[in-house]
Amino acid sequence: MRFGVREFELALMHRMRDLNPARVEDALAAMDATRAELRQAHAHWTRLIAAAPRGVRRFVTALGRPPSVSERPVGSLTCDVLRWPLPSWPGLEFEVLTGPGGEVWNEWFVRPGPARVPDFAGLIPWEYVVGDVAFPGATPDEGSAPHHWVVSFPYGTAAYRARFVYGLFQRLDPITG
Repeated sequence: MRFGVREFELALMHRMRDLNPARVEDALAAMDATRAELRQAHAHWTRLIAAAPRGVRRFVTALGRPPSVSERPVGSLTCDVLRWPLPSWPGLEFEVLTGPGGEVWNEWFVRPGPARVPDFAGLIPWEYVVGDVAFPGATPDEGSAPHHWVVSFPYGTAAYRARFVYGLFQRLDPITG
């Protein structure tokens, strides 16, 4: 199996299915892809992570040379930031942050340019990233699985958790009790 952009998107969707299976099913239909392809792409990506090429090279192998490369200071270190647009998520970019020596420190979706802060009713899955959800009182946290994040925030008289996979908004859950 060749592993390119389509397969990479399917591998990402495999993890997104944890929190938003209906949206993934819609995306599979739009891509004319099957659940078997989704599983196969995830298995292939998992093998690539466990074997060579290591670090950022695996992303370049799958996605090609990144159209955007920059540096970002993180504390006393300078990290490389590589970004790729992906067809299934127009207006967003998949970002890989690497530390010294090319070790991957983070991989997730970001919005190029300024955040696009939605109103509460406008939180639509797959249209927002962690950096967009800057509601008053919002607190980010790690999620319950690899590549999952949570942003908790109050709204009105209730509290909510916005759940993300690879930094991409998947669903909103009320916080109870």
